[in-house]
Amino acid sequence: MPAEPRYLAIAAELRRRIAQGEPAPGAKVPSTRRIAAEWGVAAATAAKALAALRQEGLIRAEPRSGYVVEGSSRPAATKPAHRSAPHGRPEDLTRGRIVQAAIEIADNEGLAVLSMRGVAARLGVAPMSPNRRHPWLAQLTPITRPLPLPNLAVHAEFALAALDGLNLGAAAMCDLHVLLVSHVQGIAVHLEREQQALGASGLSEDEWMDNQAPSLEAITGTGRYPTFTRMLTTLSAEGYDLILDDLFELGLRSLLDGLAIRICKSAGSGELG
Repeated sequence: MPAEPRYLAIAAELRRRIAQGEPAPGAKVPSTRRIAAEWGVAAATAAKALAALRQEGLIRAEPRSGYVVEGSSRPAATKPAHRSAPHGRPEDLTRGRIVQAAIEIADNEGLAVLSMRGVAARLGVAPMSPNRRHPWLAQLTPITRPLPLPNLAVHAEFALAALDGLNLGAAAMCDLHVLLVSHVQGIAVHLEREQQALGASGLSEDEWMDNQAPSLEAITGTGRYPTFTRMLTTLSAEGYDLILDDLFELGLRSLLDGLAIRICKSAGSGELG
């Protein structure tokens, strides 16, 4: 008998993982590049495996996330006992559900492991779904020209209250508030730009990157960019995906950790120099 096509074997393994809840409903499935690296196959083979799962209704294309697991694809019997909240679409999320999920994680696993990715997994949605309902809002106005709106004042009060009592001057508090808002806004801008690029080109992120491969090879083949070439080669072998969710958390943690050190050093001076 002829051997089973490679893409069907890959699809079967991904199907088994989905049935076991990893990735969970609403979570992103491995990209074509990651699948190609894990199984040692061409990107086209990986794409055929994902296409097979999509035809079965196990996964769907999500504009800002690539392919994600369908919410109904996981049998009820395999759901973890601790996941008390029903799975839902991002628009079904409420502040109460998000907060409750975060409290449950902190109670059961400790505050150190609490993250938006963990909260999203417990809610059965893509990692940044709780924070990115309207990324186009980041395009409305530059931060140098803030709109005098009541809800923006509510947000500013919430953020500034966390800095109050740290012996910071008014200018320092304002600078820190703007810095943190800019980080959130910057990630949101990229989410919106990806949506626009998808609509204009009709290509997913993976498909677009595959089309750029010849141009990248021409650049790296010159030998003029050894560090850049070495990084791309390693990322290609490991199946790297640029995930905005991870960048958001990395950037926010780096900002807060760094600011904590600077605030301690400048305590009492009212400056962050």
